[in-house]
Amino acid sequence: MPKVSANDRSRRIRQALVPLAGAFAIVYFGYHAVQGDRGLIAWWNLRYELEKTEATLADVDAEKQVIEHRVSLLRAESLDPDMLEERSRIMLGFVHPDDRIVPLSPPKPRKAD
Repeated sequence: MPKVSANDRSRRIRQALVPLAGAFAIVYFGYHAVQGDRGLIAWWNLRYELEKTEATLADVDAEKQVIEHRVSLLRAESLDPDMLEERSRIMLGFVHPDDRIVPLSPPKPRKAD
């Protein structure tokens, strides 16, 4: 077996270090691109939270529109007599003798996700 000189050994080490350093850099940046604070997993979690928040916003907007519509029916310029009668009966607890009362189940509480 031929003897390997110190010069050949150092040259081979340098030739091996460059690809190893490149491989290390690729692994390092690849790992952080997936697992880091701004990586793919964090981005997916952020998208999921955004979708949940947008769904909650849509629910709240729909509920707000229903309430705004009911309030608009009670305004003086557009007072609905049926709405006024309904609200006064609920608040005073009066019922006509010929009225039929249909009990409704209470609204289900919304889940806090």
